[in-house]
Amino acid sequence: MCLIVFAWQPGHALPLLVAANRDEFYARPSLPLAAWEDAEGVFAGRDLEAGGTWLGLGPAGRFAALTNVRDPSQALGKRSRGELVADFLRGGGNPADYLAQVAGRAADYSGFNLLIGDRHQLWHYNPRVGPPRLLPAGIYGLSNAALDTPWPKLLKARAALAERLAEPHPQALMELLADAAPAADGQLPDTGVGLATERLLSSVFIASPSYGTRASSVVRVHADGTREMIERSFGPSGARLGEVSLVLPPG
Repeated sequence: MCLIVFAWQPGHALPLLVAANRDEFYARPSLPLAAWEDAEGVFAGRDLEAGGTWLGLGPAGRFAALTNVRDPSQALGKRSRGELVADFLRGGGNPADYLAQVAGRAADYSGFNLLIGDRHQLWHYNPRVGPPRLLPAGIYGLSNAALDTPWPKLLKARAALAERLAEPHPQALMELLADAAPAADGQLPDTGVGLATERLLSSVFIASPSYGTRASSVVRVHADGTREMIERSFGPSGARLGEVSLVLPPG
């Protein structure tokens, strides 16, 4: 997952709104959003290479999502970051306790941002930045750096989400995720991957023959606990492959 924008609004009719793009090499095998047969109550896509996931819903109102930290110089972690999302969705503990456990083994993973919560709380954790943080109400963005790092794609998508809060229809949230316009060279970050790659990665929606946005996801959590999730899947050069939608009742 390379871009997540979200509105956390406790007490509102829609306490949590999420719009997210997962960017990955097309050759990496994965499954689209579905119920997990080996984990009751878990709904997510699945990485078939390591077995984890990038975004999903779980029992008791659990939500989790992940982005990687872009740093070509970092050592490869000995464990897959996707398990951080999967383990929280499967588990029965509260977010704070789970993050305390993750903090104790954070060195086992390459850099990451982990976003987890339930109907009552939402947490963010990036071990490079500091301890887990309980988020107050607000509109946030995550890409491949820290929370709200002002990369052009993050600023654009976060502003687009803010503009849609009055009428956050799923289609409107999907539209903000489909923006394929690259940032101007003068606005690009320097993350060590070279100018051509920075350009490719600067758009909200990424498309190329070998790497790009594999899934666009929208999550809407209602005050009564009802949850909606829509996922669109894409192949090489942005070819649309399919769409899955689900509605989970409270509980």
